[in-house]
Amino acid sequence: MKYCENGSQYHIGLKAGDVGEYVILPGDPKRCVKIAKYFDDAKLIADSREFVTYTGYLNGKKVSVTSTGIGGASASIALEELVNVGAKTFIRTGTCGGMDINVKGGDIVIATGAIRMEGTSKEYAPIEFPAVANLDVTNALVKASKMLNFTAHTGIVQCKDSFYGQHEPERMPVSYELLNKWEAWKKLGCLASEMESAALFVVASFLKVRIGSVFLTVANQEREKLGLENPVVHDTDKAIKTAIEAVKILMEE
Repeated sequence: MKYCENGSQYHIGLKAGDVGEYVILPGDPKRCVKIAKYFDDAKLIADSREFVTYTGYLNGKKVSVTSTGIGGASASIALEELVNVGAKTFIRTGTCGGMDINVKGGDIVIATGAIRMEGTSKEYAPIEFPAVANLDVTNALVKASKMLNFTAHTGIVQCKDSFYGQHEPERMPVSYELLNKWEAWKKLGCLASEMESAALFVVASFLKVRIGSVFLTVANQEREKLGLENPVVHDTDKAIKTAIEAVKILMEE
């Protein structure tokens, strides 16, 4: 069932015309208010389950922010239904944990692609199909981070379904697999770990829409293991500002 009785999308509660072509996708519903403050004339449009949507304007063009909740399963629902109501370009804006020792808490990570160590994308594409960000959106995010003079890293991120599988792998029945793969990802230069981009990139490829991802690095557990400086940062404003400026760049182009 795709629609409610009033014609709105079943999960996100939105109709055609409720959102702009550009949508920022945080995970946390509470972060929507923070992002909407950068819009002109922002208004709450829908609040359904984990999906909260505000719509306003940037440089005179309609834009929106919709939260996706945690993980690829709910993020893919949001993306599917937002495309149904007219959205075409998306920026996932959230948090990650650093893996490469050069990525510190407070740094920005921009994903060029994602490791599909999650389940949602496998119901869209064979595992051989890569989860890759849109080049135009990625380039806009890189340009925005440079304009804002933020320390930013661009590359591959790892996506998983289990938060505690990452942070307490040794207590899991499949610890052998989690620990071995984590070491492989590090050797391959993976920058950080998060939970949504792999599913979003694959679904966006299928739906023929554009998407990119930008994250605030909260901390880096690998730096902590090595006794290196490991700042812990929770303020997502750098990632949000990068996404906002990237949307403006994409509009101009």
